[in-house]
Amino acid sequence: MKDQAIADFELPSTGGKPFRANDQLGQPYVLYFYPKDHTPGCSTEGQDFRDLHALFQALGCAVYGVSRDGLKSHASFKAKLGLPFELLSDADAAVCERFGVMKQKNLYGKQVRGIERSTFVIGRDGRVAQAWRGVKVPGHAQEVLEFVRTLT
Repeated sequence: MKDQAIADFELPSTGGKPFRANDQLGQPYVLYFYPKDHTPGCSTEGQDFRDLHALFQALGCAVYGVSRDGLKSHASFKAKLGLPFELLSDADAAVCERFGVMKQKNLYGKQVRGIERSTFVIGRDGRVAQAWRGVKVPGHAQEVLEFVRTLT
């Protein structure tokens, strides 16, 4: 997926204005895909990106979280954690499918289809500059920030 151009897509956002990929051209941005609002790992990941958000902003890089949860769930999750960036709702998983993050997972011994925690940095040119799949949360947001620093 690295160096692949991102076809335009649109998703509803907690900010009230739909997110459009083509509107981001000219600036790098982070899309981090996470399984579910209000869960421990996803909360920690959101907090880590929150805590580094000013540093991402200083590099001219926006951050967006993406899951299949609806905007109402996203809004309460964002408020609870004090997230300074928008969360995008991919309820039908169309964008998740496009990025290849939907996987068969084992949940309490049962096979379910869900989001594999993954992060993509999209460069100014609208191409995937870097991709992380099967992300482990500790230290990940910092690793993404370090990569973004190499883009400037």
